[in-house]
Amino acid sequence: MTPPHRTRLTFHGPLSEARADRLVQRLAGNSPATVLDIGCGWGELMLRVLAALPEATGTGIDLNGEDLARGRRAAEARGLTDRVRFVEESATGTTHGPADLVLCVGASQALGSQLPQALGELRRLVSGNGRVLLGEGFWQRIPTATELPRMWPDAKATDHPDLATLVGLAVDAGFRPEWTETASLDEWEAFESAYLADTEVWLAEHPGHPQAAETRERADRHRAAWLTYRGVLGLAYLTLVPVAAR
Repeated sequence: MTPPHRTRLTFHGPLSEARADRLVQRLAGNSPATVLDIGCGWGELMLRVLAALPEATGTGIDLNGEDLARGRRAAEARGLTDRVRFVEESATGTTHGPADLVLCVGASQALGSQLPQALGELRRLVSGNGRVLLGEGFWQRIPTATELPRMWPDAKATDHPDLATLVGLAVDAGFRPEWTETASLDEWEAFESAYLADTEVWLAEHPGHPQAAETRERADRHRAAWLTYRGVLGLAYLTLVPVAAR
């Protein structure tokens, strides 16, 4: 027996139902015919966009086969199987584009180790009159020297820009920001709590299980990290418009 994992998550990130509805309405308003989801996971946001656009097709790319299988099951349950593909492969140098709408939420690392490189790839992958939804981390304030070692391995103050720098990098890459919004503390807490909830309940019910010690250590480490970056690490949702060639 292994603990259930992430069954309480709707989205793999700090995204509320209310914000998701607004994003889908805005993105569908541009009437994209093709949607590309980079680092899609189970592709919940992409599936919602496709449900709002009966003529659109979508492609989700990810390396996690378990997440992709969950996405395929969700597509089948919603009658979207004939309009969406979930592809298990790297997004590096992907040829699945250009698309009218490119989603890249918490997954820019799939397109390059540096944010300017990833933004350049997003500019390549979006069609001329399309949109990019970029979900990207930023520092709400620079973490202290005491906080950094408690966040993630080798965490550095240079791991993220501040919000103004992030938007500036998008502009430098050939975009204009149509909409800028950031995840709320409530969204972060709901996401991180749901991420661990299955595991925490399993640990409470199976304290003597052979896998309990390792699972407990992993859960405690993750909880300590997010309670440290709570209110420090933000997530921006940027709706980006590619600048037309002169």
